[in-house]
Amino acid sequence: MTNVLIVYTTSTGNTQQMALAIAAGAQSVEGTIVSLKEAQEATKDDVRACDALIMGSPMRHRTADSRIKKFIEDVCEQLWLTDEMVGKVGGVFTVGGGYGDCGAGCELAQLGLLGAFAAGGMILVTLPKTTPGFQVAGMHWGPHGRSGGPGMEPIGITEEMKLAGWHHGANVARVAAELRGKNLLALGNVAPSKELLEQFANA
Repeated sequence: MTNVLIVYTTSTGNTQQMALAIAAGAQSVEGTIVSLKEAQEATKDDVRACDALIMGSPMRHRTADSRIKKFIEDVCEQLWLTDEMVGKVGGVFTVGGGYGDCGAGCELAQLGLLGAFAAGGMILVTLPKTTPGFQVAGMHWGPHGRSGGPGMEPIGITEEMKLAGWHHGANVARVAAELRGKNLLALGNVAPSKELLEQFANA
């Protein structure tokens, strides 16, 4: 079975809606098990057990939510030190409004999340413009659900936005199924020192 872990946080429920759509897409791929975890509940063992990790966040002043950042620092960074994310598959998504019509910094946020995955040696799945729903939720790095209007009025995310999320989940699951059990990336570099590992463990 291919294990897909979706880690997200939500404040108004919109990010959770997108996470559920992505989970449904991943589950549509035969042989896939999906685990949904809020960021504060997800553990290193959850990430160790997954073949693919999809991370999602609401927007907070042009960047990801602090709860997702804490997950990156407390979980992903620890596994980066020990090279336990190398070769896993990764994808991201965001949800948010913002004043005007520029996406409230969603590209910056998605690049930040993908940067953590790239540092961990993960295989990144992006969102091609061929994806159904891309015209309303396309950010080429991952789907973005625009939940607010140009005047910051809350409008929620649409079914078409969630469709892009559904396909993103399916794409990630398919790639993870193909790569499961394969070691395609070079290994053998010197690991961090014992002292550095202890320093991070006690931080």
